[in-house]
Amino acid sequence: MYQNRATLIGYLGADAEVRTGKNDQKFITFSIATKTSYKDKESDEYVSHTEWHRCIVFGKFGEFAATLKKGAHVQVEGEIRHTEYTPKKAKKPVRTDSIRVSSILKLDRGESAAAEEQEVEQEIPSEEVAE
Repeated sequence: MYQNRATLIGYLGADAEVRTGKNDQKFITFSIATKTSYKDKESDEYVSHTEWHRCIVFGKFGEFAATLKKGAHVQVEGEIRHTEYTPKKAKKPVRTDSIRVSSILKLDRGESAAAEEQEVEQEIPSEEVAE
């Protein structure tokens, strides 16, 4: 059995872009930032590291992906792809990695949910909060 599957949860760094490839095939690209952190043993401070992942969406599913905007919180599932190409002015080929997306779940909370939460917070008497 073989499996090539990646699941990422992060934020879009820019609006999704519609591109056209060979044979006028349209596809959507966007980048997702994921973050990890750890505590440095020597300095006793937290160090964070951000990793950027290029995502590509093909087919009708791309219509939804094209609506994604910078800052959107998403979960993406797909397979890892490695591509080699030689830029026009380069002598050596360049290798890039990307995620060929098969599923996108938008994790942003809707405006209506945020409004309901604000109403609940306003109803709490200030005496209870102080205790």
